Amino acid sequence: MSSIALRLHGQLVRTKLGLFFSANLFLFFATSLVCLFQIDIEYFGSDFVQSLVDNVNGEVTRNITTRGEGIRNLTYVVKSGKDVLINKNIFDQFNLVIALICIAVFFQFINIMAAYYGEYRRIKKTLNPINEMAIRADEMSRMSFDEAKFHTIENAIEHISPEQTTEMSLGDADLQGIEAAMNNMLSRMHDTYLQQARFVNDASHELRTPISVIQGYANMLDRWGKEDEEILDESISAIKNESDHMNHLVEQLLFLARGDAGRNTMTFENVCLNDIMREIYEESLMIDENHIYKFSETASNVYMNADASMIKQAMRILVDNAAKYTAQGDEIALSVGLAQDDNRPYIQVQDNGIGMAEVDVKHMFERFYRADDTRKVQGTGLGLSIAKWIVDKHNGHFEILSRKEIGTRIRIVFD
Repeated sequence: MSSIALRLHGQLVRTKLGLFFSANLFLFFATSLVCLFQIDIEYFGSDFVQSLVDNVNGEVTRNITTRGEGIRNLTYVVKSGKDVLINKNIFDQFNLVIALICIAVFFQFINIMAAYYGEYRRIKKTLNPINEMAIRADEMSRMSFDEAKFHTIENAIEHISPEQTTEMSLGDADLQGIEAAMNNMLSRMHDTYLQQARFVNDASHELRTPISVIQGYANMLDRWGKEDEEILDESISAIKNESDHMNHLVEQLLFLARGDAGRNTMTFENVCLNDIMREIYEESLMIDENHIYKFSETASNVYMNADASMIKQAMRILVDNAAKYTAQGDEIALSVGLAQDDNRPYIQVQDNGIGMAEVDVKHMFERFYRADDTRKVQGTGLGLSIAKWIVDKHNGHFEILSRKEIGTRIRIVFD
């Protein structure tokens, strides 16, 4: 790896030297031209530009010659026809240019020397992970895996269980790397198993309640409610409500399941967030007469690349939650705009409801999670999980400010 570092470092030094040489050459010619132009300006004054035009037309000629031998006789000659306008020894100017170039070369040399060893160390540090991998690969290639080691690994894999919480120990120093990888895999598998088991248990619990209610009213109808109109109406209403609740729960479960499997289709296009929020605002006014809705927006429309239907679904979830936990007659404010610090687009719902404790804010997007003081309000505990999935797919994040008995402000900011 050291030879590779040396080659890379040599290539870097050669590149720098090439750049310095080109820069010095350019500096030499540019400085020389400036000196000659200075002589012209001293002679021609305000007619300097005209003299350049005459030079292009062949009326004025400029040459650098040496009279006699040696660079000390370097002379700048300007003629107009046969008339000599300028005949000036420029050795001093040329000497000044050379001095400037030498000073530049000196500082460039100091720069290269000062950075020489530092750059070599940086290259070696950059290549160090590759060097480590090469060393480990060489160690593995020289490691002797006899049949007993393979049987040890095979027996350990056969006894892996997703419920296992203790780390696996193969008891062999040669297999420590494999042991660490298997324990890491086992830990992730255990977390996934617990998450899946909790999801199934919560879903079963949520579905058991409406099924039990429907079954109870059906049994009551079968026994004595067929001829009692009051019981019949009550039973039909309860069965319809629980059926709607169960249907809504199943739809939400299917949405999350399709999302986890990557089967939710999304169509991204340039959409106006003002139009989406205005539509949500008008829908809320129409279907909810128990709250006061207000809508504020920026003077100019806010656009972003998004799936409009998904954004609407996420906002409907937030507005529905705000309405559930806000007293009748209180205000729910919807807004859209650009963040003041970085001009990122955002949409926001703010209510004057019961608010949330800090511990509940931390868990509010977990599936089936419901705070203790919200369980009396009908809900599935899946809405915010769906909203979180949608926002994540749009590279956004939530900014939540909530206080008990004061209210909640949920802002979705899109990156």
